[in-house]
Amino acid sequence: MKAQDEINFNRIAEAIHYIQSNFKSQPSLEQIAEKVNLSPYHFQRLFSKWAGTSPKRFLQYISISYAKKLLKENQASLFETALETGLSGTSRLHDLFINIEGMTPGEYKNGGENLNINYSSAESPFGNILIASTPKGICHISFTDEESLGLENLKAQFPQANYTPKLDLAQQNALFIFSHDWTKLNQIKLHLKGTDFQLKIWETLLKIPIGKLSTYGAIAKQVQNAKASRAVGTAIGSNPVAFLIPCHRVIQSNGALGGYHWGTARKSAIIGWEASKIELNYSICVNQKQSANKNPSTAI
Repeated sequence: MKAQDEINFNRIAEAIHYIQSNFKSQPSLEQIAEKVNLSPYHFQRLFSKWAGTSPKRFLQYISISYAKKLLKENQASLFETALETGLSGTSRLHDLFINIEGMTPGEYKNGGENLNINYSSAESPFGNILIASTPKGICHISFTDEESLGLENLKAQFPQANYTPKLDLAQQNALFIFSHDWTKLNQIKLHLKGTDFQLKIWETLLKIPIGKLSTYGAIAKQVQNAKASRAVGTAIGSNPVAFLIPCHRVIQSNGALGGYHWGTARKSAIIGWEASKIELNYSICVNQKQSANKNPSTAI
């Protein structure tokens, strides 16, 4: 490691330790930057480069992790949780949960109570799937041969939610991924429930382009934790939204497929299907260019 890299690493390590030790006071960007003798601008850039997220986002991850523990394990009230986490009131706690968890703190505490979830079964090129959505977005997709078993797994994630068998617009839009050009689809919103580490891994998976593959080690490096391949594998295996969050695009560094929650045969089929899609699009693009060259337009 070069001397400057080592200095930068030590600065980020010190900043992370400071945030973890002082998150209850919700330190500002300026305060953290001053602690490591950098301007807020340069600290923001350096921290984002080394930690893979902004200082503000990292502070949110630490804060919500503590708040979730208070709500679940200590059964603290929303007001008590907000104050103990260093937030000025329940409105800021609410904003924090909506921003990170996609649900209110009350919904989290009550296991999804009063949360309305629509679900339906559909066919895909790789077998039957169960897809579910909340008013905030898609919360679940799984390959399943039996709808009852798939529904049971879904209810384990949100045990107190209200379930309605219904194919809604959000689900229809998401299902178009199997038959339409992904780049032309309306933005698909996801409603994910997971730890800060899981959310970070799933966000990284979304950046793997169709037809491309990554490795568990490469994903670990992207989240600035090169030795966390096993933890990365566990987070990938707990992906609640099959295919849309492309955990199938992650293989072992030796080229082996590695595990897949819905079966390695299905993983192999999906990878091959996506590769053929890219090849087909490339062929169409080449043919169009050749046709254009043979039939140039004539200006009048």
